[in-house]
Amino acid sequence: MQVTLPCFAKLNLDLRVLHKRPDGYHELRTIFQTISLKDTLQIQVKPAESLRIDLSSSIDIEDNLVVRSAKLVLDHLGSPKVWVRFVIDKQIPIGAGLGGGSSDAAAVFIALPALLGRPIPFADLVRFAESLGSDIPFFLHGGTALGFGRGTELYPLPDIPSYPALVVSSGIHVSTPQAYEALGRTALTSPGESHILREFQANAWKLAESSLDQIPLKNDFEEPVFRMHEELALQARKLRSLGAEPVLMTGSGSALFGIFGSAGQARSAASNFPPGMAHPVRFISRRRYKSIWRRSLGSAAGASCFA
Repeated sequence: MQVTLPCFAKLNLDLRVLHKRPDGYHELRTIFQTISLKDTLQIQVKPAESLRIDLSSSIDIEDNLVVRSAKLVLDHLGSPKVWVRFVIDKQIPIGAGLGGGSSDAAAVFIALPALLGRPIPFADLVRFAESLGSDIPFFLHGGTALGFGRGTELYPLPDIPSYPALVVSSGIHVSTPQAYEALGRTALTSPGESHILREFQANAWKLAESSLDQIPLKNDFEEPVFRMHEELALQARKLRSLGAEPVLMTGSGSALFGIFGSAGQARSAASNFPPGMAHPVRFISRRRYKSIWRRSLGSAAGASCFA
């Protein structure tokens, strides 16, 4: 059996970093949003004399999450005698805060059990996803969602309009550990957190009733990352000058995004950046996210977590 699947990117519409937790992670508050920028993952499953996993990708990626997620699924299912072949067409920029690798991994968790006709309880899929990466559980859901803890504790928000946006990824590498260090939130508790939480809570409530340009969305990583990489601050100013509002960084960078009034404006703005650097996109609702997945899985959809 063979399917070709979309692996959509995400944005952090708001991202707040709180205290450092005893487990070494930071306590986060974020608003996730899926967008139309996507990788494409082809999965082929055939009977074999022994378990075999092959991967072909348009970009060479060390320690690929697709293979690791497949091993978790197949180990859980008792290592069935199958040959699983993955072909990835990478379109989501790597290491930009857009969640491309996490989305690819989530696609395996959703699709591989369905293709094998051996559904895995959703709670187990979430557990597998959490073990591999903080963003992966979100891609089992899609749409708009609150992320708490290290981002793996998720709560659905009502779908918001399909805003047109422009994602700008310059290829600048931002070290996440350095971004955390520059932010300076290393204590186990912080007296200023109540103010941050009130701001974040107010923004989450406003999502359903206000346009994004009327909400003071914020990414706590922006200030320290912009200090380390001045060119990102210049790109953010350029997006605003082209009519985008709001303009924010996603994750710990380095991709930026700006919301536009129309898809035509976003496409026009993209022409002001070097080829391949700017990607016009739209927000994808949870309803549409799941609908696209069911259609892509075809006859196997009934055995998936989206059944």
